[in-house]
Amino acid sequence: MADSVSSFYPRGIQPALQAALGDTPVVALLGPRQSGKSTLAESLTPARTYVTLDDEQTLRAALEDPASFVAGLSGRATIDEVQRAPALMLAIKAAVDRDRKPGRFLVTGSADLLLLPKVGDSLAGRIEFAHLHPLAESEKERKPGRLLKVFLDGKLATRIAAAAPPPPVREIGERVTRGGYPAALTRSTERARQWHRQYLRAVLERDVADVARVRGMAELQKLVELLALRTANLLNVSAFSSEIGIRRETVEQYLLVLERLFLVRRLPAWHRNESKRLVKAPKVHLVDSGLGATLAGLDASDWTAHRDQFGHLLESFVVQQLVAQAGWTDPDLRFWHYRDKDQVEVDLVITRGRKTWGVEVKAAASVTTTDGQGLRRLAERSGKDFQGGMILYAGLNTVTMGDKRLLAVPLTELWER
Repeated sequence: MADSVSSFYPRGIQPALQAALGDTPVVALLGPRQSGKSTLAESLTPARTYVTLDDEQTLRAALEDPASFVAGLSGRATIDEVQRAPALMLAIKAAVDRDRKPGRFLVTGSADLLLLPKVGDSLAGRIEFAHLHPLAESEKERKPGRLLKVFLDGKLATRIAAAAPPPPVREIGERVTRGGYPAALTRSTERARQWHRQYLRAVLERDVADVARVRGMAELQKLVELLALRTANLLNVSAFSSEIGIRRETVEQYLLVLERLFLVRRLPAWHRNESKRLVKAPKVHLVDSGLGATLAGLDASDWTAHRDQFGHLLESFVVQQLVAQAGWTDPDLRFWHYRDKDQVEVDLVITRGRKTWGVEVKAAASVTTTDGQGLRRLAERSGKDFQGGMILYAGLNTVTMGDKRLLAVPLTELWER
């Protein structure tokens, strides 16, 4: 399912991917279907042998005799959609144990190989993983996407807009509801929504079998739809179990399937062992806000009419933008959320070792010092490890929030920086 549309967009992960191919025998490029993996893989080193397991005849050969299949690939090879034949990874291991030249195999996968049984361990020490997300807004604008790096480096500074145009609420709303799948960007709003529906159906019908045995496909789709309505909320497995009419264990299994297919992200609760008042439940996010908007029936005009629900979708959008930027900023960053029993929360907590940053998301075009309550609580909990916080909002100016470590920053910086 190569996506020719994505070839028009530079991908921020490309330099890291090329570096990995220069010194590592096996590189795995993972991400959701239709995010542009095939196009990126083919553009990196076009002289490589290229095979795709989406071709049924090729897939059959890989399944019947993995060792012979790998042995028959001449030179450096790219294997697309490798999750469809997991046994190939053991055959690749045997091949690179005989010849460890860098970049020998580039594999792409529309399922998280690290979460598939035995696959993650089979190439330990021989493989590097890179993740390609749906297009980030900075990639759409062909900008470097440096907001996360500037924030982590402590180099954000106050800035007042020279003119006073109206807040870019409509633009932000349209970006949130459009999402990042390249194929959806070429379509009208209604056609994009139809594409999202067809995309979800195709992924569930085609790819679920590669990662798990699922009998209740209708229940699985219902779970995705409910998750879209409750994106950026605390995960409540019991509520989903009751609403869909399936066991808690089945909900947990389905959630894992959706994570493996890069449709859903669980954001764990940040905590320190000495903190006794933190809520430990994870938050759950739809990875692509465009798909989430379609399933929840939201469009850009709902920014005001359905402010609370759109605010949650905006939060998932921001989380995805910053996770994507981490891929070319610092892949070792970890992401969390903060919430305590006083209902004080921070939408996104970022850590590198013990160093801690916080990010809040506001749909409003203005902010007040009370909007920094969660960040101040996180700073208190983190102590000397707290490095800074920002509130991303729908305004125009970058201003301090009563503490030089806390800044309100326009959401537009996600794609303009």
